[in-house]
Amino acid sequence: MNYPRVMIAGVNSRVGKTTISLGIMAALSRMGMKVQPFKIGPDYIDPGLHYHAARNKSHNLDSWMGSPEVVQTVFARNAEQADIAVIEGVMGFYDGVRGEGMKGSSADIALLLKAPVILVLNAQGIAHSCVAIVKGFIDYCPEVKIKGVVLNQATDFHKKWVSKSLENELGIKLIGCLPGDENISMPERHLGLLPADENEELTDRIQQMADRIESCLDLNAVLQIAYNAPDLNIINWDNNGKYEVRIGVARDRAFSFYYQDSLDYLEDLGAELVFFSPADDTSLPPVDGLYIGGGFPELFLDELSGNQSMLTSIREAYQNKIPIFAECGGFMYLCRDITDWDGRNWSGVGIIPARVKMTRQLQALGYVEAIALQDSIVSRPGDTFRGHEFHYSTIESMRSDKYAYSLTGGRSSEQRYDGYIEGQLFASYVHLHLRSNTRAAVNFLQACANYQIG
Repeated sequence: MNYPRVMIAGVNSRVGKTTISLGIMAALSRMGMKVQPFKIGPDYIDPGLHYHAARNKSHNLDSWMGSPEVVQTVFARNAEQADIAVIEGVMGFYDGVRGEGMKGSSADIALLLKAPVILVLNAQGIAHSCVAIVKGFIDYCPEVKIKGVVLNQATDFHKKWVSKSLENELGIKLIGCLPGDENISMPERHLGLLPADENEELTDRIQQMADRIESCLDLNAVLQIAYNAPDLNIINWDNNGKYEVRIGVARDRAFSFYYQDSLDYLEDLGAELVFFSPADDTSLPPVDGLYIGGGFPELFLDELSGNQSMLTSIREAYQNKIPIFAECGGFMYLCRDITDWDGRNWSGVGIIPARVKMTRQLQALGYVEAIALQDSIVSRPGDTFRGHEFHYSTIESMRSDKYAYSLTGGRSSEQRYDGYIEGQLFASYVHLHLRSNTRAAVNFLQACANYQIG
């Protein structure tokens, strides 16, 4: 099939690829096009921003957690109904998993999807050297098709002279030159960019980005690159649903970190997802299992701790042996209490007998291999999952016989322990992409089905 598509990738991190990607998505949407956004890697913030620019749910493409077949399936099933797919890269274009070269990089995804690339370069302080940098990126892996360049923090000099050199020497089109503008930068917080749902100025900022893209970029050239992308032959290997269960998914301002395709995959397997708010709702909906993902519970401790009726409802569900699968922020929320940055203690659900302590120092970041230590609603002993962790908190007083995983990878020590298993509860700091970790999803839904039939 033909999937019009283009990747917006950066020479390095913080060159403006998110701003440019959002502006392109919003500008194309203004033209009446149905834009399907994608984000490379294990990011949660950018996909939320993508939705506000394209008015279409964004999906993560991750070639380290997922196989080539998973990446292609996630892409094809979501891009097939769109007029154009816009894929935002991660880090520098060739930057992959530590020690594994290009694996997991934007370039890896570009090769898997035969996606043409527009390379973003910060031109501040350099001139003709832009040409040498772009040439290096082209020559490093000729199989990747870099079709255009955007110069950020650029001047009229770049537009007049560097564009000629790029086209004459490299045959690469300069798609546009963007001058610096701090007025359209995105606000940040301790885990990165502000989540879309918390940024009241987001709509205005994105429209400003679209205005800038329309005035400084050649959108017709972007479309030409996307529509000249080669055909893809992708076999969709989705499973047919068989688990007719209702899963309560915690989703609100405190819990918003879910891979959209993980939710899609649970539905593919037959589950009905019912969303609830731990901050606002007074009780759980009638469900056969709970999925409490990550987010920023540490920023809403007064609301979460103050909602005693919800805390009680979750405790009662646990006592009634409902399967509960929790990740990162959900893991923290289920603990006995959480100590914030000022040393104040806030009560959590309390079904995990441990204390969470917030720190100012990053405690864990990166891809991990998680080896299951015991039977649970998610795992069997020895099962190996691939996931990602990113947190500033630590867990104190955890019982060693209750650990869920042995972890390798990331920035922390090797062969460390993580998580908590007790009865029908499985909680961990590790975020799993469920279509890439099929056994975890199937085991969880089977546990929910067993609970359903009593």
